[in-house]
This record gives sequence, C-alpha cells and structure tokens, in this order.
Amino acid sequence: MILKFATDNLKPLIGRMKNQKTVFTNGCFDILHVGHARYLKEAAALGDLLIVGLNTDESVRNLKGCNRPIVPENERAEMLCHLEVVNAVVLFNDQTPLK
Repeated sequence: MILKFATDNLKPLIGRMKNQKTVFTNGCFDILHVGHARYLKEAAALGDLLIVGLNTDESVRNLKGCNRPIVPENERAEMLCHLEVVNAVVLFNDQTPLK
C-alpha cells in the first residue's frame, strides 16, 4: 500500500494498521540518492509499516536557504512513494515533525 497523506489524515491510517509495527522517519529528501535509499530500507526493516515525514518546500527553504528545495515537494513525495519500502508519505510544514 502506497499512500500520500497530509498530517491531519495520519491518525486514521495508523488506526487501520493497529496490528502492525509502525516506523516513522523524516527528512527533506531534496535530491534522492543511494544513502537515502539505504537509510529508508534500514528503517523499513525495523517494522511492518514505514511512514516518511517529508518537509514541505517552505520548511526546506527555512532549513536550507532560499535556493532550496531543488525538487518540489509533490515530486519528492512521488519519488518516495515509488520506493517499495515506503508505505506512506506525510508532508509537514514545520522544521521538525514533532507536532
């Protein structure tokens, strides 16, 4: 199952997956590279469901400067969704996904 959710829709997804161990990780993933792929594969191996928090374009600019991101958030989300180990991508607008 590969899905893309806004953060307000994440709780229902997790509720439907009660019997599975959920792993969450996050990042900008602006220029997807083999290090990202390895990191996500290792994260996915820790549980049954991997949810990736993805910084929005605005939060990437706040973290990395006005020339970033290079790849727009919708394209970054789509690339992550194409990875077999990723079950869901959740966009977040803050510098961290703590909320």
